[in-house]
Amino acid sequence: MGLLIYLNGRLVPEEEAKISVFDHGLLYGDGVFEGIRLYSGRVFRLTQHLQRLYESAASIRLRVPLTPAQFEQAILDTVRANQLQDGYIRPVVTRGPGDLGLDPAKCGNPTVFIIASRIQLYPEAWYEQGLKIQTVSTRKNAVDSLNPRLKSLNYLNNILAKLEANEAGAAEALMLNHAGQVAECSADNIFIVRARSVLTPPVWVGALGGITRQVVLELAARAGFTAAETILTQHDLYTADEVFMTGTAAEIVPVVNVDGRPIGQGKPGPITMQLRQAFRELTTQEGTPVYTQQADE
Repeated sequence: MGLLIYLNGRLVPEEEAKISVFDHGLLYGDGVFEGIRLYSGRVFRLTQHLQRLYESAASIRLRVPLTPAQFEQAILDTVRANQLQDGYIRPVVTRGPGDLGLDPAKCGNPTVFIIASRIQLYPEAWYEQGLKIQTVSTRKNAVDSLNPRLKSLNYLNNILAKLEANEAGAAEALMLNHAGQVAECSADNIFIVRARSVLTPPVWVGALGGITRQVVLELAARAGFTAAETILTQHDLYTADEVFMTGTAAEIVPVVNVDGRPIGQGKPGPITMQLRQAFRELTTQEGTPVYTQQADE
């Protein structure tokens, strides 16, 4: 049985979920999206994800044709229609159909669709053994050009970095900004651990303000670690006690090798694993309930 997709106010079978070839989301990457996780029938950090979606839309002057409350309900309805308990939710808003020119004013009605499905980004062994990442030559878009905090459909910058990582035999690409500072990975935020400090680059160097990133900063502080944003260079990663990545799909994944250099003891570090356990426990306790019986609890 296929998925049911929310498309402009209707739930339709996935084979009928079609958009116009003139949609500017397709033609020009003109639109915004989010990636949201569902754990045990609860949508994790839904309010924060929707807030970021609306901020991204406002940044590109894209009108979202739903109120936040309506969008939340549409997400819950889509999950419920697909009878999911655990999964991944992808809400998307595009500029909508227009002509072959760039002018967004030619697009009358934004397109909204929501996909709720399952996802497994990395094999479980990578979480237990750690993975290898590679610094790539593709730099993050400059914040005064296309701000990486804007979660838009134009992901070509990240895709080019991912291609380089694939060719290097690495699981992920480490991306620097134009000043040579560490920004983030192609699809995840990056952290280091040094002397019980949990550190990640600030968003103004070219990093997305990740929802999981923020959760990790909260969990680290709650556990008694120093949790902070700070400028990082490759040197800081090479000499760190631990390195890990965070993302909605990835959650918290240890990194044991950067550019061919083993990190720490060359295996997932204890603080990374502690934070990963704390994160997993949090996802069992927190979230917007999808199903009636949970809403009544």
